[in-house]
Amino acid sequence: MSMRLKTEEGIRLRGTFSVPGDKSISHRAVMFGSIAEGTTSIHGLLTGDDCLRTIDCFQKMGVQIERDGDYVEIRGKGIDGLQEPKEILDVRNSGTTIRLLLGILANAPFHACVIGDGSIAKRPMDRVVQPLLQMGAKIDGRENGRFTPLSIRGGTLTGIDYVSPVASAQVKSAVLLAGLRADGVTSVTEPQMSRDHTERMLRLFGCNVEEDGLKKTIKGNQSLRGTTIHVPGDVSSAAFFLVAGLIVPNSELTIQNVGINPTRTGIIEVLKEMGADILVEGKDDHSIEPVADITVKTSSLKGIEIGGDVIPRLIDEIPIIALAATQADGVTIIKDAAELKVKETNRIDTVVKELSKMGAQIEATDDGMKIYGPSKLRPATVNSHGDHRIGMMLAIASCLAKGETVIENNEAIGISFPRFFEQLKQLKHANT
Repeated sequence: MSMRLKTEEGIRLRGTFSVPGDKSISHRAVMFGSIAEGTTSIHGLLTGDDCLRTIDCFQKMGVQIERDGDYVEIRGKGIDGLQEPKEILDVRNSGTTIRLLLGILANAPFHACVIGDGSIAKRPMDRVVQPLLQMGAKIDGRENGRFTPLSIRGGTLTGIDYVSPVASAQVKSAVLLAGLRADGVTSVTEPQMSRDHTERMLRLFGCNVEEDGLKKTIKGNQSLRGTTIHVPGDVSSAAFFLVAGLIVPNSELTIQNVGINPTRTGIIEVLKEMGADILVEGKDDHSIEPVADITVKTSSLKGIEIGGDVIPRLIDEIPIIALAATQADGVTIIKDAAELKVKETNRIDTVVKELSKMGAQIEATDDGMKIYGPSKLRPATVNSHGDHRIGMMLAIASCLAKGETVIENNEAIGISFPRFFEQLKQLKHANT
């Protein structure tokens, strides 16, 4: 499908609103509730297709899950209560679902087959498969388990001390989930800190996870207990409107109840370094995840260099940071971000290709991109390439391009922000 976005002269963005629930937390809430003992209540679940895939997979393994809008109730029977699925588990486009699911299935004493869509078929699964094989799981698939479809037979596992070559919350989470029921102790050490939603949520479910710098350790044969979870707004979704409020003239936006987990706030730090006018008002709500209201106003931005330890803390926000850089004064360099190549698309290539169509001066590098600003953007026919974050970035870019911009394959945006276009329309006002 295609979406036509027409931008009139003198547009500005004004409003106070909230964004959908955090995708990473929503996935984990469903998964952990499904393998916990007792009832888990989830408030504010993201209802995009990725999270619905997670629900579907566990329902196929006999878990009773009821959903009413963004409220979900799960009646868990423990990880030993999962049943062998009679159907293939299809994650469609969800990388989080498949990688974390493999860690859970590694403990399950039955056979399962997991597949995804064309995008998932291109994404490397060996980064999760290899440590699970070391623990004793039996996994096979295309190119010796590097790519889907994957066949897995779980059972008795042995804990390992795994040193991950990449900073990946998905890899860390899969290994820790496998270690949950393994014999002995399992640890994961990363080269840099990745998002820590799994560690926080495991503790909420009654599990002990120890931390020693970049090393996370879990003792085996632990069980989870059902609990209540309130999912905060997704900072990755908020990021698109944060940048919109900064680069569209005469704009001011307030986004309420956004998750500001320290492993996810690299976007705020980078935008501030670029000169953004951002006010973060934290809330003491006693939840496992900190939340805040964030207000942004149109700002004069400057180009900076972005790399190193901050990259894992903003990897999903790089497409919208690149758009901000097109409006900044000077050169912005994004480096150490080769992980972008194995997302829903090769986000280095797609960001460069699509923003170039709109007149941006941007070039790809081996591990990132270089953006020269400021650039005057023009309307064009662009393509999300089936990547929700590319699609939303292009929609925000259209606010700066006077005329009609056409976004092809816009349906991908529903993965993380089902009402994105409706929200954007509500915030648009003409200058008076």
